[in-house]
Amino acid sequence: MRRSIFIAGLLLWAAGGHAQWRHFGDASNPSPARQMLAAHNAIRARLGLPALRWSDSLAAYAQQWAGNLAASGKLEHHSHPRYGENLFMISGDQASATPSRVVSDWAAEVRSYDYSTNSCRSVCGHYTQIVWRQTEEVGCGVARGRGDEVWVCEYNPPGNVIGQQPY
Repeated sequence: MRRSIFIAGLLLWAAGGHAQWRHFGDASNPSPARQMLAAHNAIRARLGLPALRWSDSLAAYAQQWAGNLAASGKLEHHSHPRYGENLFMISGDQASATPSRVVSDWAAEVRSYDYSTNSCRSVCGHYTQIVWRQTEEVGCGVARGRGDEVWVCEYNPPGNVIGQQPY
């Protein structure tokens, strides 16, 4: 069985109860980091928004949080967030996602967002974080464990300010 859960955040890889780390590295390599950055910027480009930059420090922060999530078996946001955060989880024995899939799932929330009223019919905070005009950089991490794959992205400056439109 596969299920997807979206929250805002970090990416973690833990297997069989033992944490295994896969760091995204920097965006200058043909890597998951570059793919993740490209997927974010493709969504932003459709709206004429400035491209995000990859941040190794945000990626390290995301990876650290992923370690905490893998160890606890929970998918939750930082209790005192410093950044915007998108979380994604997929479950199943063969569960695996790509950066493009993760960002596409978050971006699909556009269907619930009404720009004219700046409101959501259901969930749209992952989408609005991706397209938040003032956000300048992103960094992500990933982990796998107990049949789950968890992805987390951190955004600076954070978005989703109540009462403000994303762009």
